Amino acid sequence: MKKLVLLFHTLKYLKLSQIFYQFYYRLRKPQLQSTGQLTLRGSIKSWSGHYYLEPMTNDARIFTFLGQTAQLKGDWNDDLLPKLWLYNLHYHDDLNAKHEGDRVDLCSKIIDEWIEGNPPLHGNGWEPYCLSLRIVNWVKYFLRLPTDRIKKEWLASLAQQGKALEQQLEYHILANHLFANAKALVFIGSFFGGKQGESWLNMGLNLLEREIKEQFLDDGGHFERSTMYQAILLWDLADLLTLERTSELPELSKHKRVWKEVFSKGGEWLASMCHPDGDIAFFNDATLGIAPTLEDLNRYSSILGISTHNSEIKPYDIDGKLLESSGYGVIQWNEGHCLLADVAHIGPDYQPGHAHADTLSCEFSFYGHRVLVNSGISQYGDDEERHRQRSTKAHNTVVVDDENSTEVWSGFRVGQRAKPFGVSFEKQGGVIQLQGSHDGYKKFRKGVIHKRMWLAKSSSLTIEDNITGRFETAVALWHLHPEVILKENSSRCFSLITANGERLSLSFDGAKAVKVTKGTWHPSFGESVTNKVIQVSIDGSTLTTRLEF
Repeated sequence: MKKLVLLFHTLKYLKLSQIFYQFYYRLRKPQLQSTGQLTLRGSIKSWSGHYYLEPMTNDARIFTFLGQTAQLKGDWNDDLLPKLWLYNLHYHDDLNAKHEGDRVDLCSKIIDEWIEGNPPLHGNGWEPYCLSLRIVNWVKYFLRLPTDRIKKEWLASLAQQGKALEQQLEYHILANHLFANAKALVFIGSFFGGKQGESWLNMGLNLLEREIKEQFLDDGGHFERSTMYQAILLWDLADLLTLERTSELPELSKHKRVWKEVFSKGGEWLASMCHPDGDIAFFNDATLGIAPTLEDLNRYSSILGISTHNSEIKPYDIDGKLLESSGYGVIQWNEGHCLLADVAHIGPDYQPGHAHADTLSCEFSFYGHRVLVNSGISQYGDDEERHRQRSTKAHNTVVVDDENSTEVWSGFRVGQRAKPFGVSFEKQGGVIQLQGSHDGYKKFRKGVIHKRMWLAKSSSLTIEDNITGRFETAVALWHLHPEVILKENSSRCFSLITANGERLSLSFDGAKAVKVTKGTWHPSFGESVTNKVIQVSIDGSTLTTRLEF
């Protein structure tokens, strides 16, 4: 019965179109279709985009993805390898990795062997997301080659992949997946001419026009509220702008203004959600090494002639803002301290697959070094570790009665979810107050509400948690960056020392018990680094946490 209730609260948020296409794609499998007479547009001069990925292979035999190295032994769908690892194998990112100019023969070998080992419509490589990323990579690669180096069988395979993709557009998933589908259609439609090319191009542009309006919020944030996917989609927009510039196709030029505006505003949002070290904060599914960095995106924007706007703190020693549409608070100090706080909805109701139970969590940097960190992710899939990394316990917030504030389950599913309310942001001189509440625990305990307030001054940060309603236990968790040294001054007061020797004081008022345990922080896929976690049992209903520096 519990599972049925959980399933009900998961499915009730879906769009009818998602449910329809879930059944439709199960009943109607893609068919091998004729591509007709293939012609190239010939209007694209060459590909001149930016690159950020490191090569994953040096011989097309041994590949390293997501922190795992394995040998390809002719089977592109080896069941002994993780599904996500195999997906990366099929993306063909190596065709457009750094130093690509020195690897033409190797890249050509990868394409030849993929065609030989992946007959049409069989295996992971013919699933729509893999198709989308590989189509873009192939088109970019082909645009850098002399025409006489592009083999006929490559073009035939690329066209077959386009036909397979248009039959499997991910209307059942939507969000960033459908965006990737649309980008691929625009790329292949700009590369091929004739009736077929026009069909793909128009289909892709129409999808993009709709999805950009749907997916990017007024403050520039992507609606899935993952800093990692924000960076990925901004790179997609930069690629589209590069395609427009190098092709000068009038169909693309009509969309240039909107693409630039969304890219620019989205870049500002991402800059706000990065720590002083230049890397992203870990809210929802986010880790390093998957998406382009802010620096990568700034370089790409300079190539495109788009100005970037990074935050400047003036006129006070402390400043901040509320990213109201996406739901994140940002407070910054001139000395390189930074607070990033989550007062957001977990994501779009109909697609929360990358959401964590992290409402009212926060991260904090001191003199440019991370101190308080959410745990991040090291994997996808559906196992105990994936569930733990999405849990409330893996984030800097309060756990009530050992439950998750949002019912994250399976690998990418969400049942009942915490809803934030009472969010406010006030700035007066050198004092900033941010607060918000959520009702995520009401589903387990009658009337339980978690309210958190952050009060920032020039030399301190106070965090007050208030839990109302009937509950048995409430525990605030503070995950420390692995490089932070923790020294206990008393049972309620600690010294935190950063990697560069800077010291700040952490103390608690209203704590029943405080203990230090081991945890793990995940700065990349396949990586788990031991860190310390301070668990503070709340005595009564209110806990005050103070950071003084």
